[in-house]
Amino acid sequence: MPKIRIAPSILSADFKRINGDIGQVEKYADLIHVDVMDGKFVPPTTVDSDFVRTIRTKLPLDVHLMVQEPSEGYIQGFIDAGASSITVHAEACTDPRRQLGYIKGKGINAGISIKPKTPLSAILPCLDTVDMVLIMTVEPGWGGQKFMEDTMPKVRELRKLKPNLDIEVDGGIYPDTAPLAKKAGANVFVAGTAIFKEKDRVMAIKRLRESVS
Repeated sequence: MPKIRIAPSILSADFKRINGDIGQVEKYADLIHVDVMDGKFVPPTTVDSDFVRTIRTKLPLDVHLMVQEPSEGYIQGFIDAGASSITVHAEACTDPRRQLGYIKGKGINAGISIKPKTPLSAILPCLDTVDMVLIMTVEPGWGGQKFMEDTMPKVRELRKLKPNLDIEVDGGIYPDTAPLAKKAGANVFVAGTAIFKEKDRVMAIKRLRESVS
């Protein structure tokens, strides 16, 4: 299985002091996860490429587009802002292979995501294109939700299909739920509330990492 990685999600950070919050965790994390919501695919609206451009970190920026039919120009904005990887939603794209091909063509890692109720079959045509699959373990849109254990069969099935693929899980990830995802085959763990809502964020990351080691 690929290397275990921890990705703090800035959805739960303080956007007014984002670089300070990131600075507290970046020595102990592997990626910074950036949730982008357009108010259409999911009700909330969060950050845009201009905001991402202001982020200062040495870690790779893992951009998750919860966006309806993101155009090439829209995607390019995040590439220009410094994204290391960009993930699009299968449910939000008429043919996600178009967006994935554009991302890959720009030399950026490409990911595809599915919501908890979306079957794995929805992304099978994309698996030979992507560098990562993000399986949502809550309904996308808000932080602080309860982990949906019934998503784990998809993780297990995907790991059997793709032994070397990065499988990311996002939603309700804590030291008591992350081991369930790891056992199923996940290796990239996105955590927002579990890290940024804790007073000791470094210890929060260490506890999470220990839970999947």
